[in-house]
Amino acid sequence: MTLDDVRMDEVTLTTPVSDEAIARLKLGDVVYLDGILYTAREGVYRKVVDEGRGLPPSVRALTNVNFHCSPAASVRPDGGYRVEAVTATASFRFGKSMTRWFERSGAKVIVGKAGLTELAYREWFVPHGAVYLTTVGYGLGATYGTAIKRVVEVHWLKELGIAQALWVLEVERLGPFLVEGDREGRSLFALANREINRRIGEVYAGLPQFALGRFGETTARTDEVV
Repeated sequence: MTLDDVRMDEVTLTTPVSDEAIARLKLGDVVYLDGILYTAREGVYRKVVDEGRGLPPSVRALTNVNFHCSPAASVRPDGGYRVEAVTATASFRFGKSMTRWFERSGAKVIVGKAGLTELAYREWFVPHGAVYLTTVGYGLGATYGTAIKRVVEVHWLKELGIAQALWVLEVERLGPFLVEGDREGRSLFALANREINRRIGEVYAGLPQFALGRFGETTARTDEVV
């Protein structure tokens, strides 16, 4: 598979996401989410995975989509909550908790920032039929927030605080996200990096000599100082 094979079709997933819908996703597809999802990051993972508390049954019954993010939440005059923006967090920090997370949460779709390695997808995601969606660039927290219609419930707020609590959100057309890790364990970023690395030598070979070459500038990759 090469980048030329990536079509980036637009897809809308309704939660809980079915196995059939996940199987149809292709690497690089542009995804929007409708329905219910929940935020869960380090604090929730510690409770569910390390302490064995388990995901609240009401959450598991509603959805199988976990967003690695922090919500910008506020209290409404009626005592309820409003979430108007979210800040995605890098998913690599969840590391080897993922296998036990899938077992104890039933999650099938993980949304986060920056992605994971193909080895991580093959070892942690593929055995559970799960996929990874990545946010697109930076600065979209407020844009994602416009898709949040209401807070359905919140768990462990007093124990963990706003950023780390488990927020259950109803969303409509939340996105865009990219299918970064597909059901076969392939990574969009890894695919792009392989193609870049394979051809970057051509770019260097075509560069003219630097005007300040006598002061150490070079077009030879092997001589670069990083």
